[in-house]
Amino acid sequence: MRFPRLLLCLGVWALCGSAKPTERKERVVREAPLSAREHDDAQSFDYDHDAFLGADEAKSFDQLTPEESKERLGKIVGKIDEDGDGFVTVEELKAWIKFAQKRWIYEDVERQWKGHDLNEDGLVSWEEYKNATYGYILDDPDPDDGFNYKQMMVRDERRFKMADKDGDLAATKEEFTAFLHPEEYDYMKDIVVQETMEDIDKNGDGFIDLEEYIGDMYSQDGDADEPEWVKTEREQFVEFRDKNRDGKMDKEETKDWILPSDYDHAEAEARHLVYESDQDKDGKLTREEIVDKSDLFVGSQATDFGEALVRHDEF
Repeated sequence: MRFPRLLLCLGVWALCGSAKPTERKERVVREAPLSAREHDDAQSFDYDHDAFLGADEAKSFDQLTPEESKERLGKIVGKIDEDGDGFVTVEELKAWIKFAQKRWIYEDVERQWKGHDLNEDGLVSWEEYKNATYGYILDDPDPDDGFNYKQMMVRDERRFKMADKDGDLAATKEEFTAFLHPEEYDYMKDIVVQETMEDIDKNGDGFIDLEEYIGDMYSQDGDADEPEWVKTEREQFVEFRDKNRDGKMDKEETKDWILPSDYDHAEAEARHLVYESDQDKDGKLTREEIVDKSDLFVGSQATDFGEALVRHDEF
């Protein structure tokens, strides 16, 4: 497909435009849970398996023999040990867990990369992205469907330049990932806030007032009575969102709202796995320590957990 991201944008716009008056729009960016299972090691290590591998990969391991499971786990350790020093630290394990949980993001980037690296030089330039995404629209400055494509393009260019750390207007795979999924990168969070404020700030004063805040998530559409959740959001705005009580949210208040500092589940799980597996108590893990504790990290047929799924090839 030639214009995947543009079509996605239009789909979101259409969804927002046709949403029911009582349907709530969620702006807050939160970390997804590491697993839908309870974290109770006294009962099973299912939570740890999901956290370490991602739920789908964890199920695929459940179909392996214990020997196969340990062999594949050993190969994974080599990927986790980024500096190749023979040890897995809490930070390396945390980074791996975040990768395992966000695998869908990297799969999305791979799909889009193929459609935008037109000259196959291992980079996506702004010109390549613009031509692949907006090329046919630029030939028609006044499209019939009413969308302001030029405004979308300006926003995309601004975000692209923010993601492009070295300023050469050619994105590496990592920079392209930051462009497509800015909420995943600390250095992109300001652009997430800026775009959110532009969407909600209807009077263009650079702030979000109470009515703009409510209007973004709820359209009264002639209904006399607001749903209870809308009344609760009004109270949340007054009591918690508008911290300085000036009747509106500025950039920092908006950032605190949509990008809250949540509990870091990946770091907590990484520390838990190291604590449970670190036989010599040096604060880091060897390949042998991880494989010796393989039942904590991965499942196998011996555990009787999971259901039959096709194995993935990436491990």
